[in-house]
Amino acid sequence: MKLPLRHLGWTLSVLALLAGCNGSAPEKPKPHPLATYVGATWKDLPTVSDSDLVAGFESWRSACERLKRDAIWANTCTAAAAVPSSPAEVRSFLHAQLEVYSMRSAQNNANGLITGYYEPVYPGSLTQTDSANVPVYGVPDDMIVVALDSIYPELKGKRLRGRLEGRVLKPYDTAETINAQGAKAPVLAWLTDPMDLQFLQIQGSGRIQLENGRQLRIGYADQNGHPYRPIGRWLVEQEQLKKEDVTMGSIHAWAQSNPTRVPELLASNPSYVFFSTRPDSNEGPRGSLNVPLTAGYSVAIDRKVIPLGSLLWLSTTRPDGTPVVRPVAAQDTGGAITGEVRADLFWGTGSEAGKLAGDMKQQGQIWLLWPKGAALPAVPQVP
Repeated sequence: MKLPLRHLGWTLSVLALLAGCNGSAPEKPKPHPLATYVGATWKDLPTVSDSDLVAGFESWRSACERLKRDAIWANTCTAAAAVPSSPAEVRSFLHAQLEVYSMRSAQNNANGLITGYYEPVYPGSLTQTDSANVPVYGVPDDMIVVALDSIYPELKGKRLRGRLEGRVLKPYDTAETINAQGAKAPVLAWLTDPMDLQFLQIQGSGRIQLENGRQLRIGYADQNGHPYRPIGRWLVEQEQLKKEDVTMGSIHAWAQSNPTRVPELLASNPSYVFFSTRPDSNEGPRGSLNVPLTAGYSVAIDRKVIPLGSLLWLSTTRPDGTPVVRPVAAQDTGGAITGEVRADLFWGTGSEAGKLAGDMKQQGQIWLLWPKGAALPAVPQVP
């Protein structure tokens, strides 16, 4: 989702100069896959409860109207439409239609990081007040988005975001500049706490509790083009928190105790998310697949490794150590969700879901459930 291509022209010039230099170039490391899929069987999967089996299947099936447009999923989704919501029927369908692959890192490690996210609810206002003075911006009028794959096919899905200065496209403002100077963008609402806005940007969607009792629902619309850098990492580097103690709760507590340093903390993450309003409903927020997320059964993944829309088998734990074993649907992505064995589990809306999500930093394993006979997803090669 983010493409750090600042100083692209300078970089290309330097590369051209280096290409013309004499002398032996160092041997390039041999490329290898970012991740691997290792064949497994249904017997290899940890046992799941009947209720989790059906709920995970239903979460995945809810996206089938969109997935049917993809030839890989067309037949499987057509067959899924007729499956009754009973454990025996769901299990029979999965075994008949899908093959099991263990997700592994490039180093053949089956364990990875499983975190959580949620849809927060924060107090705010549709008008600026003394207490509600932190703007939630829509997409800026002066931000230009360039689809790089229209020129360079190898950069499929990559976007360059910037602003014109004369005839030159410059990188768009960083979060530090936007926080200090504002943006040429519509203001959708006003929040009472800059940390609420930061966490809203990290989660990608949320609700704003208005004074009249109504809630305004907003979701990710675009981003300023700068790379996401976790603010928790800055706190560790500044020796404010230990790495193992970094959670949403500990970050918020630090900010409340150090209000004068909050701008410095926020400036450590140059990424800035812009929002759009969404229809209010009892459904979950919509993820990158544009279907409502299901609490406990939808995950955000790195689509370079796991195709969006895939059905996965997840084995991890809650923060208190309680096992979490279930099918989950890959229906979302996120700037912080990168890597091979990596998933972000959606826990729902509100403070209870936020407590689970904020404390979740668990080890886990992921299996890809893939249509029988279909070619496995292509995985990028890395040095």
